[in-house]
Amino acid sequence: MNPILKAAVAALAVTVSAATVATAETRVTYKSAKTGSSYYQMGVELAEAMKAGTDGDISVTIEESQGSVQNVMEVRARGGDYVFTTPPALVGLAQQGKAMFEGKGDPAFDEIRALFPIPSLTMHFVMSKDSGTTDLAGMEGKTILLGKGSFGATEGEKYLELFGLTDKVTVADAELSNAVAALKNGQIDGFVTAGSWPAPNVIEAAASMPVTVLSLSDDQIAETKRTKLTIPAGTYAGQEADITTTSLPVVAFTTTKMDDDTAYELTRTFWESKAKLGDTSPWWNGVDAEMLGNIEGKIHPGAVRYYEEAGIALTDAQK
Repeated sequence: MNPILKAAVAALAVTVSAATVATAETRVTYKSAKTGSSYYQMGVELAEAMKAGTDGDISVTIEESQGSVQNVMEVRARGGDYVFTTPPALVGLAQQGKAMFEGKGDPAFDEIRALFPIPSLTMHFVMSKDSGTTDLAGMEGKTILLGKGSFGATEGEKYLELFGLTDKVTVADAELSNAVAALKNGQIDGFVTAGSWPAPNVIEAAASMPVTVLSLSDDQIAETKRTKLTIPAGTYAGQEADITTTSLPVVAFTTTKMDDDTAYELTRTFWESKAKLGDTSPWWNGVDAEMLGNIEGKIHPGAVRYYEEAGIALTDAQK
């Protein structure tokens, strides 16, 4: 072969090889929550896990979000690289055009598919030991901080009304970020917060003073129409027994625009990395395969393939 032609062929081979390597990386956008929140941090941890677990084949970019409704709405304009988190119930509302999605229905919502569960939004009713409060009824006559604008604040207000406490407690006019300091200073008797467990502000409160995190009875949980969740004994300082409370499941979703192989790899890597994720951040330890039961809609075919290979049972409605 002509030396010049030979060199050109070799150069072309290198170029093709480089292009193949360049296109081997799959880029994914992960949209979850506001910067600084625990769910944003989870996204960062997931991105690192995906990179390590796929040897760099999947690259995840984290996008800040203003909330779950926005995450769902953006499905209309996103492509096959979009992964987002939201409670499964919100997906159902979007597909039915109800509540906050009334008049905003879109065929794209019907193409939403689940991948895997992430830590649930878990209700914590944190009371100082000095308050003597051991159950919800004992909150009567106490000063409680609910915060403003968050799921925990809205849910806390709902529970006060549900259990006849609205006019029997004093709701402190302060931000949730001041809860631990206010509890330590005796300005409040307790606070309500929602987030993954163990919750950083509850850890801080329990480490700095004796507190009681209240349990709800099965009847109370049934009245809330939320999902029952158990926080194991020893999760927080001084916690000698399990805490039974409510939660709002949260799931990582994508759409049918994502190819099956990518959905498979994302799901496989998540579950295979979960133990290591839990070593870094204990909130991942609260996630298990049973939480797939909280997914009422369909799971992406690529993820279904992984679950079938792993021997994890799914319902016919999920496939």
